[in-house]
Amino acid sequence: MPRPATTTDRSDLPAEPEPVRIPLQTVRGRGAASAMPHRFARDQREALDDGWGRTAPGPVPPHAEDASGAPYGSAPPPDDEDGAPAPATRVHLETARSAITSNDSPDIFFESSVNPYRGCEHGCIYCYARPTHSYLNFSPGLDFETQIVAKHNIAHILRQELAQPRYVPRLINIGSATDCYQPVERDLRLTRAVIEVMREARHPFSLITKSSGVERDLDLLSPLAAQRLAAVYVTITTLDADLARRMEPRAAAPYRRLRTIRALAEAGVPVGVSVAPQIPFVTEDMEQVLEAAREAGARTAFYTVLRLPWELNALFQEWLQVHYPQRAARVMARVQDLHNLSPSERTAGKAYQSDFATRMKGSGLWADLLRQRFAATCRRLGLNREREELDLGLFRPGHLRGQSSLF
Repeated sequence: MPRPATTTDRSDLPAEPEPVRIPLQTVRGRGAASAMPHRFARDQREALDDGWGRTAPGPVPPHAEDASGAPYGSAPPPDDEDGAPAPATRVHLETARSAITSNDSPDIFFESSVNPYRGCEHGCIYCYARPTHSYLNFSPGLDFETQIVAKHNIAHILRQELAQPRYVPRLINIGSATDCYQPVERDLRLTRAVIEVMREARHPFSLITKSSGVERDLDLLSPLAAQRLAAVYVTITTLDADLARRMEPRAAAPYRRLRTIRALAEAGVPVGVSVAPQIPFVTEDMEQVLEAAREAGARTAFYTVLRLPWELNALFQEWLQVHYPQRAARVMARVQDLHNLSPSERTAGKAYQSDFATRMKGSGLWADLLRQRFAATCRRLGLNREREELDLGLFRPGHLRGQSSLF
């Protein structure tokens, strides 16, 4: 006789929990909140809490341990304010094959640049160089500020390139992509080695930084500035120390950058201030920054609007959701306004216009208003009245070839 079909009544059993996406949190001392996958990655991973981790609710068997040997429910080492281990910085040494990078961008004031480092520990969330880390198979997020590539032989390669008979001197900017005075420079001293080569060749250069570390090299910069061979630009995005700590977590504090401007000016080094990038509803004190910089000794100033190429678009929006979720949509709408994007481009999620004519300053009504604010403040303060011209005529390549000067 066939047995009757039976059914199991599971109504009294608890339902299996759905995996919960772990909300993003700040990472102590870092700008990015995640190691966002880069655009060339084949796999993308997302953190989920499936209820089986250390923080899972419910009774825990006595003396139970997880795979690492730690008791369930125990907190990880208190390296971070939130209890999570703080990501450490790792430096990778790279043997560079070239030192000077050329560009033909009409909206950049220099034609050549030298960057001793790839990636930047300052962790500025808005940095347009973040997507370049993708070419190294690193994340533009946390990897950009924790995986630093140092070109250990860059001074040697620069010497060879400047000594080439076919080389024609052009204004070189040091640190155009990533900060040449980021923390690792204290030990590696690659930027100082580059400046020493430039001094030996009597080649003009400018450099841009957010770090007070540039003061270490005043013994080189001051004599070069007296010969019109060096100029420095210091970036100050805001005077709000709390905002700067969230936005540029490992850069010098705003008041410290003002002291750096004063030290450079008192040493006779032409110094300008960069108030870039301007981020609507976030950096709202441009006039106050310019006033403070002028009082400290800055002679020139420039700005750009926020640019969000490639992965930086999603990364910056991720930062907004972590730090300013209530105003995130308003910020991004105004960023789109600054780049004068069409309705279809906005719907597609585009937040950046990359053409040379408008990418730096934007276009449209809001970009015009920002331009007028900047110009009016500079006129009132006397900034940009004279452009600092460096002297290309002093270049002596023979010094790099071990020859005495023939001039």
